[in-house]
Amino acid sequence: MSLEDKCIVTAALAGAATMKTQNPGVPYTVEEFVEEAYRCYNEGASIVHIHARDPEFGIPTASIEILTNIVKGIREKCPIVINLSTAIGIMATPEERINVVKEIKPEMASLNTNSMNFALGDWKNHTVLGETIFTNTFAMLVEYATAMKEAGTKPELEVYDLGGLYNTLFVHPQGCFVEPLHYQFVWGVLGGCWLDLANLKRFMDLIPENATWSTCGVGPAQFRGAFHAAVEGGHIRVGLEDNINITKGELAKGSWEQVAKAAQIARLADREVATPEETRQILGLKGGPGV
Repeated sequence: MSLEDKCIVTAALAGAATMKTQNPGVPYTVEEFVEEAYRCYNEGASIVHIHARDPEFGIPTASIEILTNIVKGIREKCPIVINLSTAIGIMATPEERINVVKEIKPEMASLNTNSMNFALGDWKNHTVLGETIFTNTFAMLVEYATAMKEAGTKPELEVYDLGGLYNTLFVHPQGCFVEPLHYQFVWGVLGGCWLDLANLKRFMDLIPENATWSTCGVGPAQFRGAFHAAVEGGHIRVGLEDNINITKGELAKGSWEQVAKAAQIARLADREVATPEETRQILGLKGGPGV
């Protein structure tokens, strides 16, 4: 099977919001992050996405020391590709967000593509339970992309709607992105795009011809998106950051269990799961697992 036919599985372990009270498998401590990343690697994940947490209270942290220890521990344990979040959490400043790239220089990092209403909703009563403005200006998009290029970090372009995708196409001619582009289509966030085939096809049609893409679905959109990606030649992200369940009404034992399910979905579509080294080749990553 050619590299182009292989499926990359990413595990997003914690995010900025999911807590142990929702699923005890969410990691808080350095040791928990390292062990969960290793379990995900053993189940077929070739990328791990990290938001660091305060080990005592579980809230998102911009601490470079904590994040460095997580990265170091994972690198010592397995050759998985490390993708750091530049979103971090709602309290992080723009400087703190990009500092993780400047200080740690990971192989990959998330790069959010537009400002948006980011909300949690009650879908039965159609009321908003909480919301924030997720700020990602054009200036930040170019600044962060430039910093990533200087650090040798591949951006994962997070697209929540068509506006974010068009933003990347607008600034692309400036040459600020590491090529070829890699997109992540995020489905199911209130304030963003719903998952349906028309939206997916539109996104696929608009991105550059040599770009790669993956799906990231919140809640029930997680595995629905995974099935679409497996069939359409995309890649898959799972993890407790996006969904606390393994199936409707049943908590996942950890992100690793969702990785195992994603790998099974890929195989059902007659695609092999990419190894970390194959992933580096597919995405054109310059570095390796070392610091």
